[in-house]
Amino acid sequence: MTTDRPREAGDGVTAVAEDYLKTIWSAQEWDDAPVTTSALAARLGLAASTVSEQVKRLVDAGLVVPAPYRPVELTDAGRARALRVVRRHRLLETYLVEHLGYGWDQVHEEAEVLEHVVSELFLQRIDDLLGRPRRDPHGDPIPTADGDYERPEAVLLTECPAGARVRVARISDTDPQVLRWLADRGVVLDAELVVEGAGSSDAGGDVAVGRAGGEHLRVPAAAAAALRVVGAGAAGPAA
Repeated sequence: MTTDRPREAGDGVTAVAEDYLKTIWSAQEWDDAPVTTSALAARLGLAASTVSEQVKRLVDAGLVVPAPYRPVELTDAGRARALRVVRRHRLLETYLVEHLGYGWDQVHEEAEVLEHVVSELFLQRIDDLLGRPRRDPHGDPIPTADGDYERPEAVLLTECPAGARVRVARISDTDPQVLRWLADRGVVLDAELVVEGAGSSDAGGDVAVGRAGGEHLRVPAAAAAALRVVGAGAAGPAA
């Protein structure tokens, strides 16, 4: 028997609502800019009117702050729920890479589906099996079961001046082609780079970097914009 009703997560919150909460939270994970309805619609690939209706439902559910004509903001309950979904997603991505042989460019879509259907017991078993990792395959921090979250003080590679010695701390998983391009050239988590030429309009936003062994690489603008780095000597979260 089939139904057109959205699946609920056991407490009345649908998978669609969870996706909205995660997207609202994720929009400010690395960027403090306010989350507008139009920005949210662009991220979700939906019409602004559709997003506005769903946001109203989230307000009614006590998950979004009721503030018409202002940026979308999660309540404490909404943030807690968003972090639960983010935790599920990132633990699943890590499990798929480390135990099922997926590439880091293949796991996002799989995790998007699985994050809404796995039980908390299943997730806890995965966490135990993985040794309670603190970051996923792309370097994104994994919230704890208690909702604790710590973002590394990483900056975009494009913001680093020439001569800076940096270590890759996070790689956006938005574009699988970018992930594959970087992996083929050894630009992965914890890779150490020396910025030889900062991104500029003259270079089309490309960034020239040097790698261990004297290898030189020109990172295209799209790939450079996906990379967040810390100082080469900075301590990072355990895998």
